[in-house]
Amino acid sequence: MNRLSGKIAIVTGSGGGIGRAIAERFAAEGAHVWVTDINGETAEETVAGIKAKGGAATAMVVDVSKGQDLTALIRNVDSQHGYADILVNNAGILVRGEVRQLSDADWTKLREVNIDGVLRLCRDALPLLRKSSSATIINISSIMADRGLRPLAAYTATKGAVTALTKGLAVEYAPFKVRVNAISPGYIETAITDRLLKLPPVKQALIDKTPMGRLGQPEDLTGAAVFFASDDSLYCTGSDLAVDGGMGAGL
Repeated sequence: MNRLSGKIAIVTGSGGGIGRAIAERFAAEGAHVWVTDINGETAEETVAGIKAKGGAATAMVVDVSKGQDLTALIRNVDSQHGYADILVNNAGILVRGEVRQLSDADWTKLREVNIDGVLRLCRDALPLLRKSSSATIINISSIMADRGLRPLAAYTATKGAVTALTKGLAVEYAPFKVRVNAISPGYIETAITDRLLKLPPVKQALIDKTPMGRLGQPEDLTGAAVFFASDDSLYCTGSDLAVDGGMGAGL
C-alpha cells in the first residue's frame, strides 16, 4: 500500500467500470485522484466511495470529446496542485455494427472519444506532467486493437490508434521524463460489454476462449495500472500489457 503516496492522478471515465476500479485503487495507494466522467452523478459516487475509505479525490464532469472540458480540467488541476503525476486515459465508447452501415455521426463520436480525447489530453497535460519527478501516462487500449472482429471493425480501429499513439508518445515524451504505456484488457464485465454478455451463448463462448476460464472484472486491471503508475515501472515506456486471462495468447 501507499505506492502512490502524494501523487496526483487524473483518471477519465472513472464514474464506473474499469475507471472507477482504477481510481479506487489509486486512492487506496495514497494518490489524490481526479475522478472525471461525462456523468457527474457517477463521478460523485466514486469520490464518495473513496472518501468513505479515507482516500482523497475530486470529481469533475468532463466530456473527453470536448476540447473546452479538457482545458478546464487541466486548469483546475493546475490551480489546485500545480502539477500532475499520473494520467489514465480510460474513457471510451463502443459502437457495434458493420462498417458499411456505420453512419458518419457514429464514426465521428467514436473517433472523438476514443482517439481525439486521448491525444488531446496527452498533449494538454504534458506541462503539468513535466513538473513531476516521476510522470506517467497510461492509455487503456484493447486486445482487439490488432485483431479483426466483424461487428467491431470501427471500434478496433480506434483502439489500434491508441496503441500506436502510445508507442509514438513514448518516444516523443522520453526526453521530458514522461513514461507512456498502455493496458489492453480482454473481455471485462462492465456496462460497455453488458449488452453482449447478457446473451448466454455469447458469454459462454467468450469464457471458452479464455484459458483462465472466466471473464475479467474491473478490479483485475488495477494491479497493472498501479505498476505503470508507480516507480516499479521506471524503465518501462512504450509497453502494451494485455490483461485478458490469456485470451489473446489463444486466439
